[in-house]
Amino acid sequence: QVQLVESGGGLVQAGGSLRLSCAASGRTFSSYGMGWFRQAPGKEREFVAAINWSGGSTYYADSVKGRFTISRDNAKNTVYLQMNSLKFEDTAVYYCAADPTIATILSGPASYRYLEVWGQGTLVTVSS
Repeated sequence: QVQLVESGGGLVQAGGSLRLSCAASGRTFSSYGMGWFRQAPGKEREFVAAINWSGGSTYYADSVKGRFTISRDNAKNTVYLQMNSLKFEDTAVYYCAADPTIATILSGPASYRYLEVWGQGTLVTVSS
């Protein structure tokens, strides 16, 4: 079983940068696709970025394209989200999730309920 722990959130001014980390335990991390999601108060959880098992394919929500970069280091059992040019609208709790392939993440919001492994979340607050 894979367990996930997010870190790296905090308070940053608009235009600044943060790097989030998602550390995984378990022997099968390298075989999982990974995704980052976020949820702002009063809003639904939304997709941010995803990466396949090898790191060779990445996917981004339109709202973060060109600003965020997802990557992974399988030797360290960690996936990252580098967030640059942060906006006030990026304020949310950020979660990582594991997918046995990556198909469930890429299937859209109706499929997110089927993701079984999530981290506890890390709060990102962007001030104006």
